[in-house]
Amino acid sequence: MGFQNQLFIFCTLLLGFLKLADGKTRHYTFNIDSHNMTRLCHTRSVLSVNKQVPGPPLVAREGDRVLIKVVNHVANNVTIHWHGVRQLGTGWADGPAYVTQCPIRTNQSFTYNFTLTGQRGTLLWHAHISWLRSSIYGPIIILPRRNETYPFEKPYKEVPIMFGEWFNADPEAVIAEALQTGGAPNVSDAYTINGLPGPLYNCSSKDTFKLKVKPGKTYLLRLINAALNDELFFSIANHTVTVVEADAVYVKPFSTDSLVITPGQTMNVLLKTKPDLPSSTFLMEAWPYFTGLGTFDNSTVAGILEYQRPTSSNYPSLKKLPLYKPTLPPINSTAFVTNFTRQLRSLANAKFPANVPQKVDRKFYFTVGLGTMPCPKNTTCQGPNGTMFAASINNMSFVLPSIALLQAHFSGQSNGVYTTDFPANPPVQFNYTGTPPNNTMVTNATKTVQLAYNTSVEVVLQDTTILGAESHSLHLHGFNFFIVGQGFGNYDPNKDPAKFNLVDPVERNTFGVPAGGWAAIRFLADNPGVWFMHCHLDVHTSWGLRMAWVVLDGPQPNQKLPPPPSDLPKC
Repeated sequence: MGFQNQLFIFCTLLLGFLKLADGKTRHYTFNIDSHNMTRLCHTRSVLSVNKQVPGPPLVAREGDRVLIKVVNHVANNVTIHWHGVRQLGTGWADGPAYVTQCPIRTNQSFTYNFTLTGQRGTLLWHAHISWLRSSIYGPIIILPRRNETYPFEKPYKEVPIMFGEWFNADPEAVIAEALQTGGAPNVSDAYTINGLPGPLYNCSSKDTFKLKVKPGKTYLLRLINAALNDELFFSIANHTVTVVEADAVYVKPFSTDSLVITPGQTMNVLLKTKPDLPSSTFLMEAWPYFTGLGTFDNSTVAGILEYQRPTSSNYPSLKKLPLYKPTLPPINSTAFVTNFTRQLRSLANAKFPANVPQKVDRKFYFTVGLGTMPCPKNTTCQGPNGTMFAASINNMSFVLPSIALLQAHFSGQSNGVYTTDFPANPPVQFNYTGTPPNNTMVTNATKTVQLAYNTSVEVVLQDTTILGAESHSLHLHGFNFFIVGQGFGNYDPNKDPAKFNLVDPVERNTFGVPAGGWAAIRFLADNPGVWFMHCHLDVHTSWGLRMAWVVLDGPQPNQKLPPPPSDLPKC
């Protein structure tokens, strides 16, 4: 039974259960296993949850408590991150390895326990250690509370569309080799839709996702980019979609022929099918958005949008129908990305307000980009000019500790684990989007920023041209943030704030910092714990483009981080 059929049956059954009560407790078991998988005529062992890729959907309602017992049956250490879930008061359940927990070892288990507070929409779960999320990922579907409706037309049917990446080689071997040689890792061999590469790849026409639709209906497509290293353009031939939600936050609806979605982002779109049965079928395609200097997987995943036809003999067979292809934006089309992202606005109404911090307690200016590290003595490295590739925020390449930051913070034993002196501004100033400096070496350290409870924070994320200007998909754990401004070139603190949108900016958990430009975000630090912020292009995360915020307890009992659960894995 395919992922789509499983999901449909699962959702139908679950919708029945969901009608029973509001604020239920829902139990899941995620078994981490390995199984053989064949794509592009290559068979290899993959790690997965319950032997499914994508893994099982986590479906619940806003206000529900969810308990997911994760049991590790493989040799690799593993953790699961519930990407975009606020984790209010449940920081121990966030999932990034060595940040909020030590990983779950072989034959061990850990139960993630959290409540879906004030959120509804589409998110995703994925492994959060090394590159295991290449095959350990799945959808999170948070339905509105009982008797609540969508602020848009009720869809006839809802369908998750998960983008992924397939490697013929073991992704763990790919990143291990790159970190050892200092070179760039080999790129993926295909993109996938719901685990399937589609007819444009060698040996893959049978592995094609088909979305079967009826004429004159509205479908809600829950788009999720679970790819490891690639921002993606997506389009359906001869159809437009209406964007209604981004990162589980409703947005002002707008229509588009194509869209862009970065790793870690989710987007709900309405697809209105043609009123009459068309005499054709339609490809839906995704290919990368890329502006950097390195290599990338320059290929196209395709699925088929197929109108269900009556069995009468008056209709030609599907195989005889013409197949239309969409026109995707050019691979380096930063102009399209800019225009698209600027259309995303919060609803900002009485029911769904945009609580943008109007005053800012602490301001930060973070450069994000690539860099280099010296090659170890008596070895040859494959990075730029014989160095090793690195990546950093404010020239700090973050080193994960050997115990979890949150445990060190909670026990008051941070000495020797991390420091709280992460630089608020670039340590060395240069023309960030002009000619890069001669010295591109980064500093390796485990530095964090410490924030008092309820601090309002503004961060300007500034791309650099070191080893090529490119878009960096930045993800913040534990919070949503408002993108109040973006632009190209170097951020100007004297002129640019006047153009900030403090009324209805889009609210997200992941955002692509413009290639050769900057983005300004604001959030309220109202969630005690240690919260990771990193590039969601995993190659850049592996190279060190990551940091952490330590949010201190507030004065009230419900503003304090509770003690760790008894089954929290030990290092």
